[in-house]
Amino acid sequence: MEIARIEKRIGVRAPSDRIWELISDLPGWDRWNPVETSVEGTIAYGGSLALTEAIEGLPERRVAVRVGEWQPYAQLVWIEKRGLWFRSMRYFEIEELEPGSCIVANGHIFSGLRGELHFDRHRKALHGAVVAIAEGLKAAAES
Repeated sequence: MEIARIEKRIGVRAPSDRIWELISDLPGWDRWNPVETSVEGTIAYGGSLALTEAIEGLPERRVAVRVGEWQPYAQLVWIEKRGLWFRSMRYFEIEELEPGSCIVANGHIFSGLRGELHFDRHRKALHGAVVAIAEGLKAAAES
């Protein structure tokens, strides 16, 4: 395996614009995202983001990433090069099923030999992180 993926999809009873409002308010992530906090930067192609990542069971770390793709009301993707043979892609995707009802996915894609090893070693913690993020976003969007 050269690519490893972990994802959580969740139904959210809110319109895509409400969900995007939460995702695009980077300083506001502290209110709903228990894993990625102190987010700073600009959502733009190639834009820089910085955030603190606190995944249970792993050391807290400050992360500097680049926005790879984004589409308002639909997706935000950022990429981190974590050294030789290790790249991480993190994403949010919003799929509006009908007005006021969406499926939201968030996840990690790891590539490279060291990415695969990181995924294998920390699969349970990574899964817990994407679940916590999904549940936090859902609760904030539906309130």
